[in-house]
Parts: sequence; structure tokens; C-alpha cells
Amino acid sequence: MPEALEQDYTLQQLQQVTQALNSGQFVQVRRILAETAPCDTALLLESSPHKVRRQLWQLVDPDIQGDVLEELSEDVRLSIIVQMEPELIAAATEDMDDDDLGEVLRSLPETVYQDVVGAMDSQDRERATLALSYQERSAGALMNTDTVTIRPDVSLDVVLRYLRLRGTLPEGTDDLYVVDKDNCFIGALSLNSLLTNSPDKLVSELMDTDKESIPITMDETEVAQLFERYNWISAAVVDDNAHLLGRITIDDIVDVIREDAEHSLMSMAGLDDEEDTFAPVFKSSKRRSIWLGINLLTALLAAFVASFFENTLDILPFLAVLNGIVPSMGGVAGSQTLTLVIRGIALGHINQTNQRFILSKELAIGALNGVLWSILIAGVVALWQWDFVLGAVIAFAMFMNLLAAGIAGASIPIILKRMNIDPALAGSVVLTTVTDIVGIFAFLGTATWFLV
Repeated sequence: MPEALEQDYTLQQLQQVTQALNSGQFVQVRRILAETAPCDTALLLESSPHKVRRQLWQLVDPDIQGDVLEELSEDVRLSIIVQMEPELIAAATEDMDDDDLGEVLRSLPETVYQDVVGAMDSQDRERATLALSYQERSAGALMNTDTVTIRPDVSLDVVLRYLRLRGTLPEGTDDLYVVDKDNCFIGALSLNSLLTNSPDKLVSELMDTDKESIPITMDETEVAQLFERYNWISAAVVDDNAHLLGRITIDDIVDVIREDAEHSLMSMAGLDDEEDTFAPVFKSSKRRSIWLGINLLTALLAAFVASFFENTLDILPFLAVLNGIVPSMGGVAGSQTLTLVIRGIALGHINQTNQRFILSKELAIGALNGVLWSILIAGVVALWQWDFVLGAVIAFAMFMNLLAAGIAGASIPIILKRMNIDPALAGSVVLTTVTDIVGIFAFLGTATWFLV
């Protein structure tokens, strides 16, 4: 469904549900939700204020509550789960895939988690323990254990009979994994090869021994890059000894790609990518205040630098009018570079082998832009105030700040990445500090030297 049509459909559903709730037609709402796919129900819940959301959740069929929980963002899921009894949460998670089960349980407060695990049967408790044993955001946390394995020394006819006995294949199955007697992964047999070759042929003759597997400790972003690069639908996950542990499918990778994109977008504004759009006012205000406070400190730092030139501003008050131009241009130029480099790091395009080239390139771009816009601003200011020295002063400051912006925009994300700090989260704050301080110091410092 095209995005515009999907949004219209969701809006129409939301309007119908809201009208029915306001009219007290709860049976009608229950009927609408019963005819709605779990993913669309999740979207309805995420698009509803808290009061409406609580009413909607009470009308969702308990048999599909687990499917709906899988589709919700962490903040919204938590706001719903904390209102449920542990027994109901355990029942909702009963049929979840291992990776979704682990994600839901990780989002629970410790006390709630203990109660939920205590309400599970022994089989689900064992699944929960296994799912949570893998590091968050790793291949292990993404994988499912629903794999179909075969031996290399059997014929395709035997494999086909085995599959008929199974009755169904796990969702997203495109390969059957070939393992040895020790359950070590040695290759994959595609369903295409299975169905288009003679039943008398052996698996060993047709299996792909070059099929790559994914280490269980690999970061999920790296896994997503492999899926994108090789156009995989699924991939085997193995431990350090090549034992097959499970598989990752493309539907999980789509979620990773979406979450990474949301994380980059929200982090640049100092927000949590899982933040609920309809979260309570106090909760949202508290989260945003942290980065507003950090930005205030950086602004005070820039003001502190400007305070060194109070005498200059008293003598030449017109400098205060021009003082915002240089830092502003540096901030925009630096943000362009910063965004480009963060994107390159996220896609795996920038690494230790080409970092020097990126720095050199952005330094050259900063110098070229510095010359261009310095000449332009010098001409405008010189003709405006009929003061060619002032034009030369602001031109020099502009050139220096655009040069600094290019270097800072390229180097800050790289340095932060080496320090294991998210460049998307902290990069813009550091960059703004650099361009403001360099811009103010270069402009007012040069003006003090030549004009006062």
C-alpha cells in the first residue's frame, strides 16, 4: 500500500475508532480492531493519546495482544505493559518469536520482569533466559531458532519427504541449512535448487558451501549492512565454533534499518528514537531539558568568549550587528559536513583507510567556500559601511570559521566514534560550540586588532 494511502487509511480508522469510543460503542470498536491487522492496530495505538490508548488496549483481542506488542515502539509498549497483570503479559508473549520475546522482556522494569518470568511455564521461561543471554543489539538478540537443518549425504527426495512430514516451513525460509553430525554449519541448500533438480541428487552436490554465516556477537548494524550488500532474505547465525544457533530474516533487518534511521534523526535533536509522540508533558519535558541545558552551557561559553571584547563593542557598536553572521555561516557549513560524515560512518563507507582523504576533502571544501563567501561578505559590508578594512576583517573571520567548520564537521564524528560516543547524539552540540567560539573570536579579535 502506498504511503499516502496507508496514512489516509490509518486516519480513517482512527477517526472511526475515536467516534465509536466517544459514543460508547465499545462493541463496534472491538469489531473494528478484530478486523485490523496487528501492525495496523499497533499504529492506531501509537497514534492515540494516552486515555484513548488505554481504552483501545482493553478492547484488543487477548489472542493477538502478543502480535501487537511486537509491533509497538519501546516507549508505547512499556506504557501499555505496566498496566497489565504479569499473568496477562506472560500469556501475550507465549507465541512470540525468540527475538521479539527478548526485546519485550528487555524493556520491562526489573520488578515487572521478575513477575512476568515467574508467571511463565518452564518452556517459555527457558526461551526467555536464552533470548536474554545474548547481548542487546547483537546478532544473537535478532535471531530466531526456527531453522530447518539437513545433512549433506541425503538425497533431495529424502529432504522433500522430510519437509512434507513437517507440514510447514518457518516464515521467510529461502534456504535449508546443511550441518554435519556436530551441528556445525557447512552450507545452505536453496529451495530453488531443491525444487528444480532431480530427486536422486545428493544435497552435497547442490549445496552452497560459500554461503556466509553471521557470528552471534556481530552488531546488528553490521548485520543489516551485510543483508543490504548481498541481498539476503535470511542468514545463518553461528557461535565461535561454527555451531548453528539460529537464523536472522529480512523482516528483522527492516526493523533495524528503520530504528537506525530514526535514531540518527532524533539524536541530532537530542531526543530518544523510541520516544512516544503522545508521552505525558512532564516526561517529555524532562527528557528534552537535558539537551536544552547542555546547549545553554555551550551558548554561555560562546557569550563568555564575546565578553572579552566588550570594549571593542562599546567603541564600534555596529560590530554587534555583524557578530552573528560568521558563527551562523560556520554552523550551517559544519552541519552539512557533520551530517555527511555521520551518514558515511553509519553506512560503513568511512573507515580508517579513508579518514585522511575525507578530512583533506572537507578541508579543501571549507577553504573554497571560505574564499567565495569571504569575498561576497567583504564586498557587501564594505559598500554598506563604506569601510574596506571592516570588510576585510569580516572576510578573514568568515574564511577562518568556514575552514574550522569543515575540519570540525569531518573530525568530530570520527573522534566521537573512536571514543564509543554516538556522533549523531553529541556531534551537533560539539560542532556548534566550535563554530560559535571560532567565529566570535576570529571576528571580534581581528576587529580589535585592526579597528580599535
